[in-house]
Amino acid sequence: MKLYYFPGACSLSPHIVAREAGLPIDLVKVDIKHGNKLADGTDFNTINSKGYVPVLELDDGQRLTEGPAIVQYLADRKPESGLAPPAGSMARYRLQEWLNFITSEIHKTFSPMFNPTSSEDSKQEAREALTRRFDWLSEQLAGKSYLMDEQFTVADAYLFTVLNWSRWTDIDLGRWPVLQDYVARVAARPKVLEAMKTERLVK
Repeated sequence: MKLYYFPGACSLSPHIVAREAGLPIDLVKVDIKHGNKLADGTDFNTINSKGYVPVLELDDGQRLTEGPAIVQYLADRKPESGLAPPAGSMARYRLQEWLNFITSEIHKTFSPMFNPTSSEDSKQEAREALTRRFDWLSEQLAGKSYLMDEQFTVADAYLFTVLNWSRWTDIDLGRWPVLQDYVARVAARPKVLEAMKTERLVK
């Protein structure tokens, strides 16, 4: 399998999941800052017409897009990893509930702050919206190691990824000690650290 990624982007989430599941993947970096090109000059838009990472290319040539779908696919390849509850179980729907919340209410709310054409007003509105979301998240994570209590899942890989964007957007997670501790806890996982080092996000 191939994972098309950009360092620190939302593609970090499936990268972490693949390592946690013990699934071998080839990483293909997309230069999203300079024309969406691959190292060999290929236009990434010919691989994903949506124009963004992640993309998981399967061994049979099929391509899967959208992070929440990709991480569930990877988790289901190794159900014994515990990265996703069994399909059809109430716990699986809870996992999907988290994935949908993260993608729609946190991931997308960060978007204006990475868009060079966004006004300062729109960026401030995004920070205020994230503040409300982070307040709520802190309540949900209080007394728990992970989103699904003590079991690390694909939702944690995703939440960790987007919470890390705070350091590039002038949001101090120190305001939310529960979230700050959560990020540190996930970052200390050996496979998470491997992924971060591979993407040169940490030394």
